[in-house]
Amino acid sequence: MTAGHFIFIPAVALIGMIIGWVLGSRAARDAYAAELRRREERAARAASGAGRSGGPGGSGGSGGSM
Repeated sequence: MTAGHFIFIPAVALIGMIIGWVLGSRAARDAYAAELRRREERAARAASGAGRSGGPGGSGGSGGSM
């Protein structure tokens, strides 16, 4: 092995770690934002559906047994 390998190999590994760090942090940030959007949508649906009577499994007048 030449002396260049002692510089080149760690440099390539460091560049790979930096690229992985940047791409990983971007993916984590996007996943966190998507989770917040899903939670907000669920909260909005729950708030709009809270005033209605019935619904799935409720005692509304549709689909009950006689």
